[in-house]
Amino acid sequence: MSESLTPAERAERLDAADELAKVRDRFELDDAVYLDGNSLGALPSAVATRLQDVIAREWGSLRIRSWDESGWWTAPERVGDRIAALIGAAPGQVVAGDSTSVNVFKAVVAAVRMAGAGRDEVLVDAATFPTDGYIAESAARMTGCRIRAVAASAMAAEAGPRTAVALVNHVDYRTGRLHDLPGVTAAAHAAGALVVWDLCHSAGALPVGLDEHGVDLAIGCTYKYLNGGPGAPAYLYVRRELQPRFDSPLPGWNSHRDPFAMEAAYRPAQGSARGRVGTPEILSLLALDTALDVWDGVGIEAVRAKSLALTDFFLECVAAYVPAGLVESVTPVAHEQRGSQVALRCAGAEDVMRALIARGVVGDFRTPDILRFGFTPLYTRYADVLRAARTLGSVLEGNT
Repeated sequence: MSESLTPAERAERLDAADELAKVRDRFELDDAVYLDGNSLGALPSAVATRLQDVIAREWGSLRIRSWDESGWWTAPERVGDRIAALIGAAPGQVVAGDSTSVNVFKAVVAAVRMAGAGRDEVLVDAATFPTDGYIAESAARMTGCRIRAVAASAMAAEAGPRTAVALVNHVDYRTGRLHDLPGVTAAAHAAGALVVWDLCHSAGALPVGLDEHGVDLAIGCTYKYLNGGPGAPAYLYVRRELQPRFDSPLPGWNSHRDPFAMEAAYRPAQGSARGRVGTPEILSLLALDTALDVWDGVGIEAVRAKSLALTDFFLECVAAYVPAGLVESVTPVAHEQRGSQVALRCAGAEDVMRALIARGVVGDFRTPDILRFGFTPLYTRYADVLRAARTLGSVLEGNT
């Protein structure tokens, strides 16, 4: 903490100089300090008006005509291209739709099918979000593969001649550790394997560079840093060179080359549409489409810079306001290893988080002892960070 300025003075100056400060006005926010955007992003203000129009005019008046006249039919690819711009992918490689779990299943099974004969091993991040592990294990059983849990940090060294695919989280959901996407991808390719990256905790918070680093497949949700709303559609990225070989285990009518031919035999569509399955979830998809408008004029590099500054400032404020020994950060200090959250180990963490929320500081708890704070640069202020750390110190000291 600077000796010449108090934390409050620093927060005021940082907020005054923040080039993203004006973006906060694009969201519906109140007096609470909201540090849970890594679970559910705040509501972009324009979404309610857009959905009213979708319901009253596009559905209510145009009805079935909206599949063509309102662009419903092409929404998965159109929204997918908007997401692609935020994760470093050229157009035509991302399709929006289904849940993250469904897209994990599609990606892992398709990767095993593309890997070829003799490759019968699926590697999974040992600390992965549970659903990814469940899906990977099921996909391995269905494809005749064995599954092996490996620490993400060891994934590059563990990929071998029998590895078909590795499923890795870009950012660990508990600790906020950022894993080495370029290095793991390159090592897997050197071993002849493919990689599926889970971007749930990185998309919208930091640069990903899918095309730059030759990533094979990636999946992610849109209700965290992309602010798409609860249960918003997920997305699937398939590298352009792999699309002709992408053999989806869920060949729905929406991914057919000629959906309205109603043919008995399946012929896959070209391009990213091959990742579609059934009828798109239009209401939530169009809510997401409008939510992505908050990114107009916003560069992901500026978001990353502010994310690191916010998390640095939070760690400094915690050190200043929380009595020594009561919390321990499990989030890496090194910027190149940090996502956009800070996780603190704390005795009685669940009760502590309840007390924080009661005082207007909203984070979340992860069993058994983790306080998790997510920093969304589009709307989080340095003054919010200061208040959160002060409140945490007060709660832990037992003050009322």
